[in-house]
Amino acid sequence: MRDFMMVQKTCLGEQRATGVHFQSSCHLCREILKAQVWFHLFVLCFLSPYTCAASVPETRGVQICVKALRPAIENSDAMLYAPSANSVKKQCKNMSLRCYMLELIMVISEEEIMDNNANCISDFNEILPTDNSVGCPPCEAYAIRNITIFLGRLQSLLEELNVIQNT
Repeated sequence: MRDFMMVQKTCLGEQRATGVHFQSSCHLCREILKAQVWFHLFVLCFLSPYTCAASVPETRGVQICVKALRPAIENSDAMLYAPSANSVKKQCKNMSLRCYMLELIMVISEEEIMDNNANCISDFNEILPTDNSVGCPPCEAYAIRNITIFLGRLQSLLEELNVIQNT
């Protein structure tokens, strides 16, 4: 709004009424405004990939917790929703990670595991962004797999996200 006020003061004498709108006939003012719009658009486009990557919390800690929990949950006969790495769109990584965490919390509860690593999973789930990306399938849309495949796919997703965070 401040920029508009500066443009309006610069070209005040050259404005003409067009219906209920005022239109600036000052060519220089229009060019400056156009340049400002393009600059803001450029900045937004340039920053948008980084905001998406930055929205995923650090995954190294949860990788350590999952590794420590593995012996306690490998004996579970639970069948879990486990998206494969190639079936998850880039914009749906957060949502699929949330699916994994919810499934893992369920297994921890069923197996009655009570230790800091179980708390680590719940804590990580709490800090995950809750944005529901448009076009991302719900957890129930993914294939149901046994705990071994589930853990392998979860580990792959965490490693992939860790690589994205480090770039």
